Amino acid sequence: MRASQVIERYEAFCPPHLSLEGDVCGLQIGSLDKEINSLMIALDLREQTVQEAIEQSVDLIIVKHAPIFRPLKDLRQVPENQMILDLVKHDIAVYVSHTNIDVVEGGLNDWFCDLLEITETSPLSLTNGEQGIGRIGQIEPQSLSAFAEKVKTAFGLSYLRLISYDVKENPTISKVAICGGSGQSFYQDALAKQADLYITGDIYYHTAQDMLTQGLLALDPGHYIEVLFVEKLAQLFEEWKMEENWQLQIIPSSQSTNPFQDI
Repeated sequence: MRASQVIERYEAFCPPHLSLEGDVCGLQIGSLDKEINSLMIALDLREQTVQEAIEQSVDLIIVKHAPIFRPLKDLRQVPENQMILDLVKHDIAVYVSHTNIDVVEGGLNDWFCDLLEITETSPLSLTNGEQGIGRIGQIEPQSLSAFAEKVKTAFGLSYLRLISYDVKENPTISKVAICGGSGQSFYQDALAKQADLYITGDIYYHTAQDMLTQGLLALDPGHYIEVLFVEKLAQLFEEWKMEENWQLQIIPSSQSTNPFQDI
């Protein structure tokens, strides 16, 4: 089958036009006008992911984070370019699906809500008609500490960053906003919609202080919780493979690309 058929089915589910303005989305490396036998799903393309793809003779990778995010100045054979050179050398096409999978109904932020049992959800910040990035909804009323433990268990974390001046503060929460990745810029939406708690990654020091000044508690589980993209998207492609009778191997990347480790 052709790579273009796979991407056509994916874009029917997750259209590129849902991406936020200025975002990187779509084919970045190679061609979709070729026959393929294997598809890999990955969160990031790093050295270990590319090597994994080469070893498994992958033809096409769908990745969430674009390997080319800033303009390339050259393609000299230096470490920062080697991944791109290896992908081209081995004729591995790379398709990027970034904020469109965050926005689309039934996409990454909804998968987070399912995992955390957040119900009655709606978009946190509208970006495209009635669709938008992030989600806000209801949970069974419970203490902040109890819900924080649930978040750690759901995402396999050993710790969370709590945005609070008082670690002993343990209010009851029932309305939760969540945005995968670096969603601190949407905290005003969480405030406006009266969230008791906001969950997002990569919260800056001064932004955390501003949140608290304005009365918003937050949990920062890190950016890497987005690795759920790999598992869930692989499941979707397995379903589409059965429906369409594709002769295609679906490979969820098994490589960790989390740059932060607990020691």
